[in-house]
Amino acid sequence: MRAAWSAADLAGADSIWTFDHFFPIAGDLNGSSFECWTTLGAMAEVTNHAQIGALVSCYGYRNPDLLADMARTVDHASGGRLIMGLGAGWLDRDYSEYGYEFPSDGQRLRELDLAIPRIKERLKRLNPQPMGSLPFMIGGLGERVTLRIVAEHADLWNCWGTTDEVCRLNSVLDDWCEKVERNPEAIERTVALFETGTDAMYDDYVASGVTHLILVVSGPDYAIADLDGLLSWRDSRTLATVIK
Repeated sequence: MRAAWSAADLAGADSIWTFDHFFPIAGDLNGSSFECWTTLGAMAEVTNHAQIGALVSCYGYRNPDLLADMARTVDHASGGRLIMGLGAGWLDRDYSEYGYEFPSDGQRLRELDLAIPRIKERLKRLNPQPMGSLPFMIGGLGERVTLRIVAEHADLWNCWGTTDEVCRLNSVLDDWCEKVERNPEAIERTVALFETGTDAMYDDYVASGVTHLILVVSGPDYAIADLDGLLSWRDSRTLATVIK
């Protein structure tokens, strides 16, 4: 894992992520897995350029004040590169095997909505303060509640799906931003891609409103070479933008 993080960082990846599950969620469901936040501490020490974070961390597995302190600590370990990824959780096995109650979808979202201001308030009271800006990412697709929470609280939003689906959800998020009087341009739109694509596909995601593409590369082999095409596409578009 350290070798994969280091290789992605040296290749020029803008962000590197881990998940917040206690067991694998694909392949061998009883295979190896490590805890999210201690993993991020290790990631912070072997990377230098990329932002790092959880895609995304379940608010309910840790006391919100403690989670703020953990994030602040990892942010310092990384030199201020942490993104605070948060979500409402969804996998019942994580809850049941670790002794957490598994509330309904609605209750988990209500609790996430309450936890975020509590985390932000604790961050203000910590000494020392976070080293970086510690932007908040919220992941999820729910149009009635999740995207309203994103509009109110997030600096980044993570989604997944086809370009048409992402485009429609982006429009829904824009509508929520208008309702809560938030500038939609203040929220960076990110998408998780579960396979490599073509330059045309990446362009289509940008056209749908996405500005941050995250390629999911699974272990134990971590085919970091799959990043090459995405990074080449990114660099060619950056050059085109500069030329304009």
